[in-house]
Amino acid sequence: MKVLNLILAVLFILFAVVQYNDPDPLAWAALYLYVAAACGMAAFGKSNKIMLLIGLGVSAIWMLTLLSDFIHWVQMGMPTIVAHMKAEAPHIELTREFLGLLVCMTALGWQWYRLRKS
Repeated sequence: MKVLNLILAVLFILFAVVQYNDPDPLAWAALYLYVAAACGMAAFGKSNKIMLLIGLGVSAIWMLTLLSDFIHWVQMGMPTIVAHMKAEAPHIELTREFLGLLVCMTALGWQWYRLRKS
């Protein structure tokens, strides 16, 4: 698990690095670095339940603010959100953000689940 957690930490650091062209780069870089820290801490047996729950809570609240946009995208028939790197329509950016938060919540939830089981 140590290697997997280190790989996840590096991936989330890379996710943070590529946020420079995002409309709200600081918020995303901060969240991705937070998840990277959680994975890095888990790699060395230093997980913290409170940290994980705070990250899950922030991600969940942020996701709720985007839920209606995600549902709208699904109702539109899920048009492509990856054809162009530049978001040309609001649903593209908002759906990508919703899915990014889902990735963060998955990583944090997995860390919390593993910590709870041990």
